[in-house]
Amino acid sequence: MTTTRFAPSPTGYIHVGNLRTALMNYLIARKAGGTFILRIDDTDPERSKEEYVDAIKQDLEWLGLQWDRVERQSDRLDRYAEAADKLREMGRFYEAFETPTELDLKRKKQLNMGKPPVYDRAALNLSEAEKEALRAERGNGVWRFKLDHERIEWNDGILGDISIDASSVSDPVLIRGDGQVLYTIASVVDDTEMGVTEVVRGSDHVTNTATQIQIIEALGGACPRFAHHSLLTGPQGEALSKRLGTLALRDLREQGVQPMALLSLMARLGSSDPVELRSDMAELIDGFDIGRFGAAPTKFDVQDLFPLTAKHLQSLPLADVADAVTDAGVPADMAEPFWAMARENITTLADLQGWWELCRDGAEPLIDEDDRDFITEAVALLPEGPFDGETWGVWTKAVKETTGRKGKGLFMPLRKALTGMERGPEMAALLPLLQVIRARG
Repeated sequence: MTTTRFAPSPTGYIHVGNLRTALMNYLIARKAGGTFILRIDDTDPERSKEEYVDAIKQDLEWLGLQWDRVERQSDRLDRYAEAADKLREMGRFYEAFETPTELDLKRKKQLNMGKPPVYDRAALNLSEAEKEALRAERGNGVWRFKLDHERIEWNDGILGDISIDASSVSDPVLIRGDGQVLYTIASVVDDTEMGVTEVVRGSDHVTNTATQIQIIEALGGACPRFAHHSLLTGPQGEALSKRLGTLALRDLREQGVQPMALLSLMARLGSSDPVELRSDMAELIDGFDIGRFGAAPTKFDVQDLFPLTAKHLQSLPLADVADAVTDAGVPADMAEPFWAMARENITTLADLQGWWELCRDGAEPLIDEDDRDFITEAVALLPEGPFDGETWGVWTKAVKETTGRKGKGLFMPLRKALTGMERGPEMAALLPLLQVIRARG
């Protein structure tokens, strides 16, 4: 069975970069009728916060990305300890004691000599007595996995055939000196024991994948199929990482972005398929193909979400937005015609407030000096109420016959006088909703 996972760290809010990973894994699982696991990567007790665990779940639920089960790495520390013991017994795990300063000096020396800046495995030459002395002086060391210096190869679902020389990579630290288990080994143990078959993540993890493949093999596990999606940039190709704090999903939600607009964009961004607004999750699932995505950095512009949001809102019946219409202050008996009028003229639901204020309170008339007599004459011809969808046509016909005006010279001054704007909804739909004019009629 196809099994995928999304493994966020609860150290902050989910942003668009995280969503890309979550959505791809979700769509793969659902298209195959498989399992989607939400795995909370909370092995760092200092930075992990329960409020972020709750926020992650809330954001995924808002988007409709429902997981099949939740796992927490903090509940599985004994499994990681067992794996570490197994690697020690195999001679693939060793303790190292260099300080960050010492490691930095080693890297600089290697670079000056034209060599790759990889860990030199000096710790393998330490005697037991030397290790004891270093523990007494510095505390416990870090634990590194000893890579086999051979080529690590796999067929990536997006990048194609990958081959990495393990000798060009430092032996990865899997456990810190303070005992904290790091992502690299925790992820391997989880993926293996949870039967994860597909792993989609960012291209910045390619080197991690290479080392994890060797760890999986050392522990006797089966390697999942890996795919590494491109990283997002800003609209001008600038690094997006510095702006991700302002692109949290809850910030986009606050700005009025609709879930289906966000999902439709992220399900196609960076692929060879055009971005198309989808009406529901089933359409997204059916149209998703990980093989259609490319390796080049992918430009993301938050402004692209708003036309999609507007288009999505235009397709919705009143029942889907009834709460927002009520919150804007629209009376129940006017909700249906109000939504029919407003939905073609909003970008987000927050815009409903402004349209209702126009209907309720009217607007400051916008009247050109040359049109003042015309407007006075036109208002005198306004039919008796109540107004309906035919009133605008009846009124403008009478004004045309009386004044001789037609086309833009007829309609534009009337629109500006009634709404204070040069463009907006169909006046036939808006006129019956204008409370001030209704009262006059």
